[in-house]
Amino acid sequence: MGCSGSVPGPEAAASCYLVTAHDGERPWRVLLDLGSGALGPLQRHTDPLALDAVLLSHLHPDHCLDLTGLSVLRRHGPVPATADLPVWGPPGVAERMARAHGVRRAETLSGFRFGELSDGAPLQIGPLVVTPFAVRHPVPAFGLRVACGDDVLAYSGDTDTCAALAPLLTGAGLALVEAGFGEDDQGRGVHLTPRRAADATRAAGGVGRLVLTHLPPWADPDRALREAGERWSGPVAVAAAGQQWDVGAG
Repeated sequence: MGCSGSVPGPEAAASCYLVTAHDGERPWRVLLDLGSGALGPLQRHTDPLALDAVLLSHLHPDHCLDLTGLSVLRRHGPVPATADLPVWGPPGVAERMARAHGVRRAETLSGFRFGELSDGAPLQIGPLVVTPFAVRHPVPAFGLRVACGDDVLAYSGDTDTCAALAPLLTGAGLALVEAGFGEDDQGRGVHLTPRRAADATRAAGGVGRLVLTHLPPWADPDRALREAGERWSGPVAVAAAGQQWDVGAG
């Protein structure tokens, strides 16, 4: 739904990924992040009231802010939601979203049931098992490993190089890895670069496909592909709004 890094861009909203899985009875729909501007394109792909859960990797606006708009839609849309939607995020997620929603004071987001992610503690959502891994970022942040049977999607969230990337990425059919810094950017501890994303993918082993995401609007996607390809020989692409991947297809 959105893959632009740090801010929405002219071609894409900020981070938001819709995961759909089937268990033989019905589709299950889970969002990984719901960043600035992402609620708009989400409505082109699914009914937001059909979501089964939202998982927020961390609480920077480009990964969580449109949860406030989803609250409004669920309460005041043509068919208001009748059940609470599970939302998981880092510790303090309910209070953080209340502050984001409030104007003069924090206002509780009704219609959600908030839970807090914990490093290595899996969550069961229908046929999906989601395991959070605490990663390296200036605020508490998690990578999310989503398994459906033998099929695995690994989403790095925002991170720099860290030990958690190995268990997060190993054996994933699709590794959705941020590359928010260019090789010319200074500093560590905030974002991966295309080369560092590829290094982490190679080191983890067994990854079927690498998709670079969270590139800011001013980044050159061709350069990102070239730099990642220098470090990892497997299939690599740059995420674009509206792309769809079959994780089971490898």
